[in-house]
Amino acid sequence: MQRLQHHRRAGNTFVESALVFIPLMALILGIADFAFAHFLRVTMQHAVREGTRYAITYQLQPGKCQDASIKDIVTTQAMGFLNGATKQAYIKVRYYNPLTFTELTSSTANSPGNLVEVSVEGYPYSWMAPLLFTASPFTITVRSSDRLEGLGAGASAPCK
Repeated sequence: MQRLQHHRRAGNTFVESALVFIPLMALILGIADFAFAHFLRVTMQHAVREGTRYAITYQLQPGKCQDASIKDIVTTQAMGFLNGATKQAYIKVRYYNPLTFTELTSSTANSPGNLVEVSVEGYPYSWMAPLLFTASPFTITVRSSDRLEGLGAGASAPCK
């Protein structure tokens, strides 16, 4: 009789453990998922800030114009999340008139005094554990902007 009761208790323990373990793991994976999404957003924000800092000083990488150099800096600072040609399409560099805030598209848009905006737009993050979420990805958009510095006497803005 005691042996039968012991088997029932062991079976109850197994069922109770399963009922606790599944929600506990869902909670732990959900916390890890949100933490990684936040980490990814903060990393992208850091990368565009560094791209903006690079842009305002008119630095160039060898053989590249300003926009391509800025995108390379953003890619380098993004810890590998923006590597590859398809992922670099999420990086945008725009120039604005500081008085009217209209976007400038001419070849002289990167003139001193104009505003530069570096952004990562629509970067998709697919949830690792989509228990309560839909299968659609979470999109990350971050921006940073600043005013372009002046150039030395006789210097002109580099190619855009």
